[in-house]
Amino acid sequence: MSLDSDAKKKILKQFTREVWSEGNIDASDNYIAPKYTILHDPGDPWEGRELDLAGYKERVKVLRAAFPDQCFDIRELFADGNAVVMTWLWSATHKGDIPGFPATGQTIKMSGATVYYFHGDRLTGHWQITDRLGV
Repeated sequence: MSLDSDAKKKILKQFTREVWSEGNIDASDNYIAPKYTILHDPGDPWEGRELDLAGYKERVKVLRAAFPDQCFDIRELFADGNAVVMTWLWSATHKGDIPGFPATGQTIKMSGATVYYFHGDRLTGHWQITDRLGV
């Protein structure tokens, strides 16, 4: 199944809202391919790994645990071939411990850009840059 750019953008918006902002981890079933590769994501412990669907869900669960109210504000979407670039602003309350950083209860903000790759209507991986140092 080949999708046009608008369809891919729509899928990516829905995925980001449902899975990452709303925390509906099981909705990953509707978006993630059987193999998902994190091609580049410095500071992410999963960088360079290929995940199956269960592994992807575990990643979301772990990353949302410290920031259960996280929300992505999608700024721009650009599509080319099998890729969609999403620029975003992120905010969350630091409610849970992460290695080396105990929960602070403070609101944290971050910005970034992510290239998501598609095969048909499924996401197969991403390449991301973020301002983690600013956090």
